[in-house]
Amino acid sequence: MYVSCAGLVTMLEELGIRPVINAAGSLTLLGGSILEDDVLAAMKEVAGIYVDMTELQTKAGAFIAQLAGAEAAYITGGAAAGLVLSVAACMTKGETSQMTKLPRTENMANEVIVQRSQRNTYDYNLEIAGARIREIGHVHATTTRDLEDAINEKTAAVVYFVFDPQDGVLRLDTVLEIAHKHGIPVIVDAAAELPPKENFAKFVRMRADLVLFSGGKDIGAPNDTGIILGRRDLVALCMRLGPQSYEPVDSSRLRVYIGRPMKVSKEDIVALLVAIKRYLATDQSERFRKWDRMIEYMLFELSKCNRIAVRKVNPSWDHSRPACIPRVEVELLNSAASAEELVARLKQGDPSIHAYAKNGRLYVNPQCLREGEERIVAGSLSRLLSDNQE
Repeated sequence: MYVSCAGLVTMLEELGIRPVINAAGSLTLLGGSILEDDVLAAMKEVAGIYVDMTELQTKAGAFIAQLAGAEAAYITGGAAAGLVLSVAACMTKGETSQMTKLPRTENMANEVIVQRSQRNTYDYNLEIAGARIREIGHVHATTTRDLEDAINEKTAAVVYFVFDPQDGVLRLDTVLEIAHKHGIPVIVDAAAELPPKENFAKFVRMRADLVLFSGGKDIGAPNDTGIILGRRDLVALCMRLGPQSYEPVDSSRLRVYIGRPMKVSKEDIVALLVAIKRYLATDQSERFRKWDRMIEYMLFELSKCNRIAVRKVNPSWDHSRPACIPRVEVELLNSAASAEELVARLKQGDPSIHAYAKNGRLYVNPQCLREGEERIVAGSLSRLLSDNQE
């Protein structure tokens, strides 16, 4: 049996949980990321003490903002929590009477504009805060006129999901120009857009008002962390709406807001600080060379299988993000099994391997493979392909 590290934690053995090989990417469903020793050490250090959480969040935010060249930053309980808090900040504009009503937003500017071609699994998070999504454009194209015509007195924000490059989408620089002309903030959801690490500062430099990243993906922080970067006033509102906010109602009561369920621990915060500092200092080119070596090995081994076409591809925008990481694509020719069936059988194997299928083809993403795991993936997949030849 394959074991990913020296000796599994006793509790995992007790639960009957086995480790998996992640050939799909930095997915929340697979735990997001592997925590390095320095990240774990930081978590252990702060786990044994109490801290003032407001002070920790404030100073941690200032530290991250400096790294990104942003006015301010705030650590959240995941990028989705950041999306909820960001749209809530844009709708309420710091008015306590409005903040206490969320998600009831009938009497405030509560529309967020989203391009139809960017609608996705995660945009329902906008509605958690009470926003109403105003969809613009068509499946294959959005025009400047579409955006201009949609902006009105009910518009709270424009939300841009970074799935670039995506044909027909109104580009972010154009969205920013039009929205800012009307005094409307733009929220950029870039949750999984690292690498390249240059993206960490890119959208702030473009003058996006709020930018969201996941901490638990390529950054290598805990799976339940995220980052909001951007304008000082809006980031401050996100923090005020967040889980550590306590404001007096009267002498005997305190008020909390919609972000209360989105708690982030002191361990999460320091872990993210260590992870992002290390991430930005990492040799990115070496990581890409490592992925290329893994892909070349898998291509060589899989090319020995009959009745398949195997190639290295740069994925399109609708694959698991980020699209800059190349994949191994396996096209089945006259196979008795479909790509989806092979993905299921890889998952059921020992070791369990998680790849993914799209449009009838199987894909292996090297992003989360550890050294040597490319050999296990290639061997397991070769055996399955041999078993399913007609």
